[in-house]
Formats: sequence, C-alpha cells, structure tokens
Amino acid sequence: MSFSHPTGTRGARPPGPMFRRVNRVLAWFARRSRRSLLGTRVLVLTTVGRRTGEPRATPLAWFPGPDGTWRVVASNWGAATNPAWYLNVAAHPDRLTVETGGRTVPVRARELHGAERAEAWRQITARAANFRRYEQGTDREIPVIDLTPR
Repeated sequence: MSFSHPTGTRGARPPGPMFRRVNRVLAWFARRSRRSLLGTRVLVLTTVGRRTGEPRATPLAWFPGPDGTWRVVASNWGAATNPAWYLNVAAHPDRLTVETGGRTVPVRARELHGAERAEAWRQITARAANFRRYEQGTDREIPVIDLTPR
C-alpha cells in the first residue's frame, strides 16, 4: 500500500524556527552516540527534498520493528499537517538513509496501514505516551513508517 497524505482540520501548532537549532544538536548526538537521549532512541533520517532534490536531515525518535527495522512516527507534534520529512519520504521512499551510532544505512520506507499500523501504534504509545497525546490533539491519523535496510 502507498503513502497516504491526509491532513486534519485541527491540531497543535508545529514548532517554529527556534526548533531548528534544537534539531541540529539532536542530529549531532544521534550521529555519534548509541545511547538513548532521555530514554528515547534517536536517529537521523536523510530524505531527498520532493521539490528541491536536496538532502534533508531530520532527527527522529525511533522504535524497533521486526527484523531490525526502524519505526518512526510522522506526528509533527500533533499538528493538523504532516511534517515535511514525511512528504519527502512519500515522494522518494527508496532514496533514504538512517544515521545512528556512527553508521549510515540506506533504507526503504513503507507506511503501515490497518491492523499492522494499529499494533505498531499500540507498541509505540506504550513506550512513549507523548504520541498518544499528539493523537488526541489532532483529527488526522498519524502515519507510522517502517524503515527497512536496503
């Protein structure tokens, strides 16, 4: 199944430009450390911009999936819209890399749907309650993406 792009009609306000500085620090940490940050595992997902074709690096919390996959959530802090990185992934699901703990891995993305998404979402929200709060604050279904090494 393909990537869905529905947006909601309500949700939180996405973080502003100041958050870019925080993201740079998170990306630096994720690229160099195998440790979690405040109990959260962080990776850097590098996508290809859907309009520019330029590489775009985004630090994201990740959760283990089956067979060594990484699962990430396109929550956008509970905003009504999907994050830009999600739209880039949807445009180029085979042109991605994951960086974590000093290694870079080319990956392929697949959005989870139906029962598979529901089970992944249950596991994710059991580990990170903030995602449940994001879900309650918006009326869109928050995408869960499975990243598989190529």
